This record gives sequence, C-alpha cells and structure tokens, in this order.
Amino acid sequence: MSFVTRFAPSPTGPLHLGHAYSAVLAHDMAQAAKGQFLLRIEDIDQSRARPEWEAQIYDDLHWLGLTWPMPVMRQSDRLLLYHAALDQLTDMGLTYPCRCNRSDIEIAAGAPQDGVPQFGPDGRIYPGTCRTRAMSDAGPKDVIRLNITKAVTALPALSFCETGPHHQGTHALNADALVETVGDIILVRRQMGSSYHLSVVIDDADQHITHVVRGEDLFDATQIHVLLQHLLGLPTPKYHHHRLIRDNHGKRLAKRDDARAIATYRADGKTPDDIRKMVGL
Repeated sequence: MSFVTRFAPSPTGPLHLGHAYSAVLAHDMAQAAKGQFLLRIEDIDQSRARPEWEAQIYDDLHWLGLTWPMPVMRQSDRLLLYHAALDQLTDMGLTYPCRCNRSDIEIAAGAPQDGVPQFGPDGRIYPGTCRTRAMSDAGPKDVIRLNITKAVTALPALSFCETGPHHQGTHALNADALVETVGDIILVRRQMGSSYHLSVVIDDADQHITHVVRGEDLFDATQIHVLLQHLLGLPTPKYHHHRLIRDNHGKRLAKRDDARAIATYRADGKTPDDIRKMVGL
C-alpha cells in the first residue's frame, strides 16, 4: 500500500466540526490516491476515556460516509509496546524520572527573559530540575522525560516532508532548536503508561502510516516525532498539517463546544454533504 493515512481521535467527548474536517480530509486523500484510511482510538488517558464516546465516534464517522478496516487499533491495548520503546530509550541513557508538578516547573523556570522561549510543543519548557535522577529512582508519582540534550548529541541530518497548505516543503531538524524550544519532553505521564509523543510514533509505524494528516496546531510537535522515530529506528512518514476549523471569534474548536458537535448537527437534520460544505470540503 503506497498511501496509508489515519484518523486518531480520543474518546473523551463528542466529535466536532474540526474532527469532521480532519477525518474526511484524510479519508478523501486516501481514496484519491487509491490508498487506505485507518481509524485509531487514542485512549491512553483512561481517566477521561468513556466507552459511550468511543461508540459515538464510530457512529458519527459512519454517518459521514467513512469506512475503515477492522479491527480498530486502540492504544489501551498496546501499553506493553510503549513500555518496550521506553526501555529502549532508557538503555540508551536518554530517560529520567521527574517528580515536578506544574507549579514547581513554573517557579524553577523563573521570570521570562527577553528572546528566551517559555513554551514549546510539549507545554512549558522544562528547566531540567530532575535531570540528574536515575531511572532506578523512579516512583509511581513520577513522569518519565527524555533528556533532549543527550538525545540530539551527534544528531544526523534529519528532516521531514510537509505537504500542508502553510508549511510546504522539506523541514530539517536543528539540534540547538530542539534543546532551546522543545526541551525535555514527557515520554510517560502519571498513571497513563505513555504519552502522546511516544505512543503516536509507535502506532504510526505499526499501522504503516505513510501520510499523517492532522491539524496545523501539531506542526511544531513533528520535530519531536521525527527525533523519536530516529532514536527508535522507525520510519518517518510524510506530513500534511491542515488548517483548523474555528468558531466565529477565530478560536479553534474544542470538545466542550457541544454546539458544533457532529451529533448536534445530525439531530438538527443536517446531512453529511451539509457538514462537508460547512468545513469547506
């Protein structure tokens, strides 16, 4: 299969117009290329995932006219694979446990300095408070972080191809930029067994995804994923970061915005073609 893409929602609330745009776009691109569209359920956050929301995802996507092969990949079934990848990074000396909470990180980061970024694609850039801790010291309340400085040592020339509307072209990774603007990302979150960054690169590789179609809000995170792909010996797909669907005030839609939930439009008598027109497809 030369073109394989996916839609990977979390079952933590209703799908809205932004989800519809991303799913339909990925599905249409796969069909146009005579490829395959896959569905993945990103449910590693079991504290928020609900079976009724997962059922609603299937119902809404089928109503939109999308199809995909079964069975569907579910992240909650794959924790052992994520643990194995973490062990691989640990054996390379690239991980450490961190006990800091958000307040600790904010205090340690200190006052903002002109020209020094405070936030990156993984949130506030971690100041490295726990970087000297050994993995043997890890406890159940710790997160596990990637030592980005060590990870980019002797980094080869890495890049990714972007086909989206705002960042088209080849983008090279920069070791200094990864250290300064990304920092020590979280690989495993508390009580979750993984994180988005770690699980997504493993899942994309295992599903043989060749083209990742997702929102432009994740463009800056792609450098993290390409680095992890390199460290774990995984292939790098092509990326297509599409525009975001926003509300009347220009704010990106969120799952709490029930007024723009697909189910709400369905109940109001809208058709799948209406949804396509509403999102500009």
